[in-house]
Amino acid sequence: MRRKVEKLQEAKKVKEKSGSVAAFFDLDGTLVPLPSLEWKFFRMLRYRKHIGIRSYFLWCVEALRQLPRGINQVLHANKMYLGGISVGEKDLLKVPTFYPEAIERMLWHAERGHLIVIVSGTLELLAERAARALEAELGERGLAINIHICATRLEVKCDRCTGRVLGEAMIGEAKARAVGRIAADEDLDLQRCFAYGNSASDRWMLETVGKPASVNPSYDLVRIARRSDWPVLAWGKEKTLTQRTQRPGESEHELQVGRAEVGFRI
Repeated sequence: MRRKVEKLQEAKKVKEKSGSVAAFFDLDGTLVPLPSLEWKFFRMLRYRKHIGIRSYFLWCVEALRQLPRGINQVLHANKMYLGGISVGEKDLLKVPTFYPEAIERMLWHAERGHLIVIVSGTLELLAERAARALEAELGERGLAINIHICATRLEVKCDRCTGRVLGEAMIGEAKARAVGRIAADEDLDLQRCFAYGNSASDRWMLETVGKPASVNPSYDLVRIARRSDWPVLAWGKEKTLTQRTQRPGESEHELQVGRAEVGFRI
């Protein structure tokens, strides 16, 4: 009986240590090299002549409707070019190649029992395929985990896309709202959570957590990261950059530990 109580107490400690922590990853440019998975998908569909004149026309009509909301909305929330496309077409796209550092970073989180979530503006059907490929990669290294997905959802009827987005496109502030919903559902402590993104549109997601990091950042995100004292990571490149500086009253050891926690090579 005593041993059983001790085991329960130990399990509770483990849950308290890692159960309320998640790692949120952008996909395109963060986990996989650019161009984006959706752009590759579009090029494949165009090459196979699966996108007709009517789809381009409908895309232009929707673009004009969304233009007052900004160019990002037009580029990321307008999927009318996919009208009539079979969802099975996604299987024709090659499995993405992930940054080695991205795999290692996910391993680091998985080993600590952190919830892993891909939060991406790409199509959910593409993000789902990428997540399953990542799970297979991690499985080969001895870790069986479930990667959660929060991406742009399309309306599907009779196994074909209508081109309409369900809910909101997962870009900009929508990512932060999604992280907030996941945190509430999973009882996460956002100050202990991690987030990784590569573009300025990821800033809201990065600002939501206590341990953000910019990965292969755009020029605008570099400026934001420097101003916010966020780590700057270069995945798939020769070295990793850091903007993490020593804070007042912080020892050199504490600085090194802080860098290691977000994945620096030091």
